[in-house]
Amino acid sequence: MSHNKTSRFLSMILRHKPEVIGITLDEHGWASVSELIEGVSRTRTFNMQILEQIVAEDEKQRYSFNEDKTLIRANQGHSIPVDVELEKVVPPEILYHGTGEKYTESIDVQGLIPKSRLYVHLSGDPETARKVGSRHGNPVIYIVKAGEMHRDGGLFFRSVNGIWLTEKVLVRYLEKQ
Repeated sequence: MSHNKTSRFLSMILRHKPEVIGITLDEHGWASVSELIEGVSRTRTFNMQILEQIVAEDEKQRYSFNEDKTLIRANQGHSIPVDVELEKVVPPEILYHGTGEKYTESIDVQGLIPKSRLYVHLSGDPETARKVGSRHGNPVIYIVKAGEMHRDGGLFFRSVNGIWLTEKVLVRYLEKQ
């Protein structure tokens, strides 16, 4: 059975609005699994088995449990200020950003900014960036000169699920593919 709607609801709770179900996240974005289950199950069928299935089957690997599965968090994509304890890493020379054609005019002027999120999300390969861009209409891929940006002092992080994150990308480090 597909739990797509529940997974999207979890994503909203763990990244943006935990208060919707009356829970809070700690400073690192962790939520109590028992409180989450209790809150979500007020509006839909939900239990530990469904939660474990969503975490295991999520193709974007959005969520992580702590070791004993008493806590859960979204790996990235938050709009609320949390520190998901990302490790600073040296990026490859080139990363990619997929977006919709409708956003290129703004990007060409101000670069990549996180908008409502804490970080700009980048992909390690053009195929993933194209998939991401397709979600926003006609896809446009930007090549990000990550190596050069890093040498100039830009910080990069890599989330548990392999997404590259940075605070912003100035226009000079971007090139349309």
